[in-house]
Amino acid sequence: MLKGKKKNKQPAKSKRQSGQQQAAQTTLSKKEEAALKRTAKKQRQKLIQVSAVAITCFVCLGLPLVAIDPKIGAALGAGVPVMYVSYMYPRTALWLFLIYMPFGGTVLYQFMGGNALFNLAKDGFFLPACLALMLECQRKKKPIIVSKKLVGTLIFLLVCALLTMLVVNGMQQLLPECTRAMKQAKIPCSEGIPIAQGILGLKVLVGYVPLIFCAYYLIETKKHLLWLARLHLILALICCSLGIYQYVLLDSGVCEGTRNATGVDLFKASLDAKCFIGGSLTFSPSQNQIRLPGTFASPWHWAWFLIANGALTFTVAFNDPAVLWRLAGLAGMALVFVNSFISGQRIALALVPVVTVILLVMTGQLANLKRFLPIGIGLALVATIALSTNPEIIQERVDSFRSRAEASPPHAFIQEQFTWAVKEQRGVLGRGLGRATNSTRVFGPTALVETFHPKLLYEMGWMGLIAFLAFTTQVTLVTFKSNRKLKTKVLRDFGASYWVFIMIISYFPYWYPLDTDPVAVYYWLLVGVILKLPELDKQEQEQAKLAQEQEAELLRQEQARRRRALGLEVKDEVA
Repeated sequence: MLKGKKKNKQPAKSKRQSGQQQAAQTTLSKKEEAALKRTAKKQRQKLIQVSAVAITCFVCLGLPLVAIDPKIGAALGAGVPVMYVSYMYPRTALWLFLIYMPFGGTVLYQFMGGNALFNLAKDGFFLPACLALMLECQRKKKPIIVSKKLVGTLIFLLVCALLTMLVVNGMQQLLPECTRAMKQAKIPCSEGIPIAQGILGLKVLVGYVPLIFCAYYLIETKKHLLWLARLHLILALICCSLGIYQYVLLDSGVCEGTRNATGVDLFKASLDAKCFIGGSLTFSPSQNQIRLPGTFASPWHWAWFLIANGALTFTVAFNDPAVLWRLAGLAGMALVFVNSFISGQRIALALVPVVTVILLVMTGQLANLKRFLPIGIGLALVATIALSTNPEIIQERVDSFRSRAEASPPHAFIQEQFTWAVKEQRGVLGRGLGRATNSTRVFGPTALVETFHPKLLYEMGWMGLIAFLAFTTQVTLVTFKSNRKLKTKVLRDFGASYWVFIMIISYFPYWYPLDTDPVAVYYWLLVGVILKLPELDKQEQEQAKLAQEQEAELLRQEQARRRRALGLEVKDEVA
C-alpha cells in the first residue's frame, strides 16, 4: 500500500514540474521571431563594421609609428582602436577596464618598458565607455544623476577644487621661473607647470566619481551583481597567486632583487630589481627589507589591492549563494592573508585582518556560527600551511610592524602631519591642487605628505578639506540608507559588506587610499552598485511574486483536473 501511494504521487509531481517548465517557456510569434533575427543581424553588422574600423586605424596609424618607435607605435596604434571599440561597446569596455587595472603595472613595466603612455591605458577603456553610457541615457531619457542627494556636496567639492586650481595654481603659473638666487632670497617663483599639476590633481581627486553612474547602469540584474563579485574574486586569486610566485623567485635567488645593492639602495624600491610581474620592488633580506609590488606598479599599490580584496573576497566567501563560490572565496581570503605577510607592506599586514574583523562584526556574520566557524577554521588552516614553509617570515613581519609603530605611533604621526599642514597654509584655498599628489611629480616638485586629510588641507585649505569630508559623509549616509531598504537577503548581505568597505575608506586617515589604484576605482564603483541594489531588489520581489502566482495557478489547474477526474470516476461507478 505504501509503495502504491508513492507511485501515485510521483506522476503528479512530475506533471507539476513539467507544467511549470511549460509556463516558464514563452512561445514567440512570427513577428517576434523576425524582430529577434533582425536584431541579431544588426549586432553582427555592427561588430563587423567596428572591427573593420579598428583594424584600419591600427594599420594606418600604428604600423608607420612602429617603424619609428615600436613602443609609441604600439601605444597609439592600439590606443585609438581601443577607445573607439570602448565607445561602441561601453558595458564590455567597463568589464575590460576592471580586468585590466590589476595587471596595468605588469603591462607597463614588464612589456612596455615603463612608457608613460600606458599609464593612461585603463582610462582608454573607461572614458569612452562612460561618455557612451551618458549619451545612451540621454537618448533613452534615463537619469544621468543616479542619486540627487549627492549633488549638493559634490558641487561644493568641485567648486572648491576648481577655485584652488584656477586661483592658486593659475597664479603660480604666472610667476617667473625659479632660479637658485630667487630660492635663496625667498622670492615668489614658479617651479614646473603648476596649472598642469592642478589639472592632474583634479583628475586624481574626482576623476573616477563618474564610476558611480557607470556602475549603476553596468549592473542591470542580480546575475550581473554576482558576476561582478566573482570576477573580482577570480582576479584576486590570479594576482595573489602571481604575488606568491614572485616572492618564491626572489627568495630562491632566481630574481636578484636589491640584495646586492649598497648603501641606501638596499632600502629603496627600484625598477631595475623588478621580477616577473609588476614594477619597482625592494628585496634585501639581509636588512629585513622587503617591499613587493605584486602585479602593480609599486608596493604601495599592491598593499591597497590586498586591503581592498580583504573585503571583496570576504563578500563572496560569506554571501555568495553557491557553495563552490563560497569555497573559492575562502581560498581568496587565504591568499590575501598570505600575501599581506610576504609583501612586506606593514599597512597590509595591519589592515587586512582589521578589515576582516570589522566586516564580521558589522555584517552580523560573527553571530552566524554555522557559516563562520568552517570558514574561519579553513582560513586559518590554509594560511598556516602556506606560511609554515617559511616560519621566520611571520616573526620578521611582526617585529617590523611593532618597531614602526613604536618609533612613530599612527595617531602621533597623523597629528604631526596636521600640525605641519596648518603651518604651511598661505591662504584660504591652500597651496595648490596636486602640489602634494605623487602622480603629479612629472609636472613639478611635490610635497611629501603621508596622510590623506592633511594632504587635502595642504592642497585646498580648510574649505577644500571640509568639502571632501562632506561629500564622503553624504556618500556613506546615502549608501547606508539605500542598503536598509533591501528585502532580498542575498542583496542585503552583499550591500552590507560593500557598505562597510565604503565606510572605512571614507574616513581612513593614514596615507591616501582614494588617490591610489585600485581603491580609487573600487570605492566609487561600489557606491554605484549599492545605489542600484534597491532596483535589483524590486526586480527580485516582482519575480518572486510572479513565481508565486504561477505556482498558485498551476495548483488551481491541478486541483481542477483532479476534481474532473474524480467526477468521471463517480459517473463510471454510477453507470
